[in-house]
Amino acid sequence: MNPLSKIRHFENFHIFLWLIKDSCWLMEWKLGGTIAFFPAIAMAIFIVYHTRKNRMSLWVNLSVLCWISANSCWMFFEFYAWFSKEIAFAFFTLGMIFILIYFYKLFVKKISDEEV
Repeated sequence: MNPLSKIRHFENFHIFLWLIKDSCWLMEWKLGGTIAFFPAIAMAIFIVYHTRKNRMSLWVNLSVLCWISANSCWMFFEFYAWFSKEIAFAFFTLGMIFILIYFYKLFVKKISDEEV
């Protein structure tokens, strides 16, 4: 059995957590969005940690971690003015770099998840 197949369930649960956080943001429920941030970011970190040995999955999951971090900075900026949009932009940019590394390795170097 592929060791990464177990992590897929956590990735799907992470999407659920992320949707809760973003729904609270949309509805301008500050307390709900703030509380939902913690399990969403913790799950993203958990997934990155558990995919660290598979470089191809790691690049994608680092990108997702950056995306949820940027998204959360933006939410906190709108709710409390805690972060600047520049910090969110830095996370978005870093996430873009990680996913471009993944695509480079996938399409230019032709490395698959199984080879790593």
